[in-house]
Amino acid sequence: MKAAIEIPDGCTQVLLHACCAPCSSAIVEWLLQHDIRPTIFYYNPNIWPRQEYLIRKEESKRHAESLGIRWIDGDYDHEQWRQDVCGLESEPERGRRCEQCFTLRLTVAARKAQELGIEYFATTLASSRWKSLDQITRAGQQAEQAVHGTRFWAQNWRKGGLQERRNQLLREYNFYNQQYCGCEYSARNVAPTKDLLRQLMREAKRQHQEQLPAMSAAIVDHLKSLITHHSPLTTILAYWPLPDEVDIRPLLDHLVAEGKTVLLPRVTGDDSMELRRYTSREDLQEGAFHIMEPTGPLFADDQQIQLALVPGMAFDAAGHRLGRGKGYYDRFLAPRPHIYKIGVCFPFQRVGTVPVDDHDVVMDEV
Repeated sequence: MKAAIEIPDGCTQVLLHACCAPCSSAIVEWLLQHDIRPTIFYYNPNIWPRQEYLIRKEESKRHAESLGIRWIDGDYDHEQWRQDVCGLESEPERGRRCEQCFTLRLTVAARKAQELGIEYFATTLASSRWKSLDQITRAGQQAEQAVHGTRFWAQNWRKGGLQERRNQLLREYNFYNQQYCGCEYSARNVAPTKDLLRQLMREAKRQHQEQLPAMSAAIVDHLKSLITHHSPLTTILAYWPLPDEVDIRPLLDHLVAEGKTVLLPRVTGDDSMELRRYTSREDLQEGAFHIMEPTGPLFADDQQIQLALVPGMAFDAAGHRLGRGKGYYDRFLAPRPHIYKIGVCFPFQRVGTVPVDDHDVVMDEV
């Protein structure tokens, strides 16, 4: 491999902060080929969920053991990491949250290097084309200044054919290859799988539990304005909220008081639902999945429905919706394109990309 990387004077060993095995592989190989002994330091409290963290950790450990090099496990304290980036949750990728995260992790790496008597430390984060090299360099330099006796090896580890070699080694080792950086905030924008995005949204709801009532009230006010904008409306399909969904119950009562026909779904089997008229909260009973369902008259004239308020786990700017996985709304709405569909969610449920399948129905508005 032709080197295009400058080795610091006197560097014979380095503490290599590793984010994952794939990103480490070509760097470690290059270091060994140039008589530099790496010590792998796996410190990534940003990774979520814990299962994802453990998979990446075991792959990194397996790689190090196969080469006979030292591997050190850093502490996993995701709650502390959340506190450390508090207030930066909505930052975009390559924004302030990422730089704060890099600084936190590299400062701990510098302390570990100091503890082990290793002068130089580096990071595999600088091998990713998705990361900002400038941010990583600033984070490493700040860590160097904070920890006496250490030096940050600021290096673009994509050089010298290392990116291509990484891809080769990924296949040779059959590494698990993650699809997002690791934290829940980045995963919301990448959304590699529906199951993962559902996990992220459930966790986000737990984090915002105390704010949900106030958010719901603001959304209900906004929905009232939207419905007024779409008037005249006479027949509206809505939903009875679960505890973790936008609470539109005041809106339903408001619409009924205005003389609107309000319909709620009732699950009738494994793959279907029927609509019944909602008139008051007294005419509800618990049905499938512990959702309150109407006992009013069956409504069969679907052509009269003008608007549907549709809950979901996540929505993106294109109107793609992630449901809970049962597909009831998709099956009902797909053959009824005349219905104007509004997705209803909390602000944190709006994500960069929702994974979609051919049968998923797109919202007209979120």
